[in-house]
Amino acid sequence: MLRTRVGYAGGTSQAPTYHNIGDHTETLQIDFDPSVIPYEKLAEVFFASHSPARQAWSRQYAAIGFWHDDAQRKVLEARLPAGARTEIRRYDGFTLAEEYHQKYYLQQYPELMREFRAMYPSFADFVASTAAARANGYLGGGGTAEGLQADIPLLGLNATGRDVVLKSARPRVKCGN
Repeated sequence: MLRTRVGYAGGTSQAPTYHNIGDHTETLQIDFDPSVIPYEKLAEVFFASHSPARQAWSRQYAAIGFWHDDAQRKVLEARLPAGARTEIRRYDGFTLAEEYHQKYYLQQYPELMREFRAMYPSFADFVASTAAARANGYLGGGGTAEGLQADIPLLGLNATGRDVVLKSARPRVKCGN
């Protein structure tokens, strides 16, 4: 992953917010390098991370796979099981969620936030940071233990920060080959 950001997509209302979401759905925007992780792998993780047959209890929490081109649409459609409630829709825009939603797991660790904010004084740069996205993912239970060990030296953290991530991370999803 190069970058992840949370926000709102799939609706028609202007300037959605958490408290005024309109007909949008909360979503995760992922920037990735397809030479490192193919779209097919992202689709695999997307479908493994929710129950496609389950009806969302509100539009805000619907499961939607957004596609940018016909190749991505075909990948999503091929993985969509019969009777699925998961939607497959053309990407038509994204509104960034409020700051307190960005890198939510990372924001629960003030000592890590101080370190990341020293590296990225602009909140927009912090949100766009690959290192912050990876740390947040591990803290939220994503990735593998092996991936965490490989990534920890690349996060730019001091020894204390690395130790906090290593002790607090809960990697459990196998996203590798």
